[in-house]
Amino acid sequence: MKDILFIETGMGIDVHGQDVNVASKRAVTNAIHNNSMPGVRKMLPDQSLDNMQVRVKLAIPKDHDQLDEEMIKALIPYGTVTVEVMNGGMATTSGIYLEDQQDKNDFMYIVNAVVEVGY
Repeated sequence: MKDILFIETGMGIDVHGQDVNVASKRAVTNAIHNNSMPGVRKMLPDQSLDNMQVRVKLAIPKDHDQLDEEMIKALIPYGTVTVEVMNGGMATTSGIYLEDQQDKNDFMYIVNAVVEVGY
């Protein structure tokens, strides 16, 4: 990405189930959900959303290998999307183990997301 135009941040939590995909999807959705970029097309080469590049950075506490990057990419409706995963976020106690919520233990996973939009 040559130029970054916007940076959006978000956080997502999977309180039960210990699923990095649930927490990551919530983090990316949180980052982009409250934003509108009506002028972005004018800023892109050839004024085309096809020329938009989006880099999604996820700070995940555990189970990096279980992340479904294609599912994350599908959350972004335009442009070319790349996903970077790094250590971060948090795995901490939820205070309760609930078997009916598919808990494997009493942890909740917290993921931080940064969504960079540019070209």
